[in-house]
Amino acid sequence: MKVVVLVGGVGGARFLLGVKAALGLPAHGAPEADSPHEVTAVVNVGDDVWMHGLRVCPDLDTCMYTLGGGIDSAKGWGRVDETWSVKEELAAYGAEPSWFGLGDRDIATHLVRSRMLRAGYSLTDVTEALCDRWRPGVRLLPVTDERVETHIAIEDPEPRAVHFQEWWVRYRAEPAAKAIAPVGAEEAKPTPAVLEALSGADVVLIAPSNPVVSVGTLLAVPGFRTALREAEAPVVGLSPIIGGKPLRGMADACLTAIGVDTTAEAVGRHYGSRKGSDEGILDAWLVHSGDSAEVPGVTVRAVPLLMSDVDATAAMARAAFEIAGVEP
Repeated sequence: MKVVVLVGGVGGARFLLGVKAALGLPAHGAPEADSPHEVTAVVNVGDDVWMHGLRVCPDLDTCMYTLGGGIDSAKGWGRVDETWSVKEELAAYGAEPSWFGLGDRDIATHLVRSRMLRAGYSLTDVTEALCDRWRPGVRLLPVTDERVETHIAIEDPEPRAVHFQEWWVRYRAEPAAKAIAPVGAEEAKPTPAVLEALSGADVVLIAPSNPVVSVGTLLAVPGFRTALREAEAPVVGLSPIIGGKPLRGMADACLTAIGVDTTAEAVGRHYGSRKGSDEGILDAWLVHSGDSAEVPGVTVRAVPLLMSDVDATAAMARAAFEIAGVEP
């Protein structure tokens, strides 16, 4: 079976572990023998940023490290057994930005990426090269090779725009976002590999990632929404909202900025039905046990959606396969 998963960072990476396990693949690393199953993750690039002359791709790296067994599982991001000598030296020089920390091991990844990008390689090619080391067992595809960065309009106290990373990491989503814009998305396009993956998929899953700055950034790339709507595969989304709160992170602050309530139903309606509108993307929507939702034109089912461990996450993936009517 060919499974395509739309993902952001920490939550998306953990969901991919469950997808692999549900297909009988090792959660971490690549299978020792060829598998009849293929998992492709289409990954958000809106969090990407230049820091200290290095191109940092947080969501791609979080997926790569998580699936490859190198993530700091306590934090959910960054490298395990990380050291911070370079960060300390940058602080001694007074080099800004001081609020964004790059670990020593992590810097090696960014050095390789930045050198390859400057040599003319595409982000898709660079990601494939980096994955040669980590062997995540999933094909990680940036949604686009063009530069797209999410910016947040705030009042601090005067109106200004900041990169998503500054709003998220430095300010912890304070002050409130007045608007959210994926800068550069209008000139971008999905990569041929992404379009091929969507057209050849047996099922497309939307991970319980941030609906605005993760999944929303994918949908903002011209041509991506159309390709998703035209895919022959059923599209199943999993709610990132449980009991009126996000699974993790500050998705509620992002939803408020675009006028969407922090409920499973509101997010499902925000995505919409592939049958009922010119913009909708869902065929089915999974919400957490105890939650309820009515999304016109979309099949809704309540199942446990807490990613407490790989087994629980694999059960989520199996529920998505079941409602899609596909069998691994």
